[in-house]
Amino acid sequence: MITINNITVTYNKRNRVINNLNLSLKDGLIHGIVGLNGAGKTTLLNTIYGLKNSSSGTIEHNNSVLNKKNIAYLTTDNFFYTNITGREYLSLFRNNNFNVDEWNQLFILPLDTIVEKYSTGMKKKLALMSILKQDKPVLILDEPFNGLDIESCRIIRMILLKLKEKGKTVIITSHIIETLTNLCDLIHYLDAGQIKYTRDKNRFTEFENELFNKIENENAGIIEDLL
Repeated sequence: MITINNITVTYNKRNRVINNLNLSLKDGLIHGIVGLNGAGKTTLLNTIYGLKNSSSGTIEHNNSVLNKKNIAYLTTDNFFYTNITGREYLSLFRNNNFNVDEWNQLFILPLDTIVEKYSTGMKKKLALMSILKQDKPVLILDEPFNGLDIESCRIIRMILLKLKEKGKTVIITSHIIETLTNLCDLIHYLDAGQIKYTRDKNRFTEFENELFNKIENENAGIIEDLL
């Protein structure tokens, strides 16, 4: 289990993005992190992985300090070296049991072509392949479905469910709420730097209604005045 205890993350020593946040993420489940723009989702993921330091609090995995060696992290915007092919990029990640060409039957990428010539969706699939090749116990996926077509989204969903069966822990964000309610075991709602509540599958419909009602109530008056 990943246990987050009272972490606080600030920018410029004054802007507190994560505020005394507490969260427990059970192993072998798919956890969705949901929040409106500015809620702190990416900051939270960066802090779990270790790209961002917290000013207070702890993050542990099974009662030990969480080590990024146990995590594969798919960021929203993926970086690729100039003049590198897809196959060369994947070779940077060592795993002799991962057959790139067999996996590419699912992703159908031109692996011997320079990545700069890839479309946005192709780059996303290449980055996802690198995450899978790392074969870490914890996967953090920030907006993994962005830029993907319907078929690719469904294939990724199938893969993630299979990884859960094998005991992997998946932490995922998405702006498309339906992708999370159709995939996750638990959804954690992040607002103003804190996890306000967690909902399991039996309460996903209730969660959607709560979230959409909040958005509509906050904006109905403005729309009424404009139109």
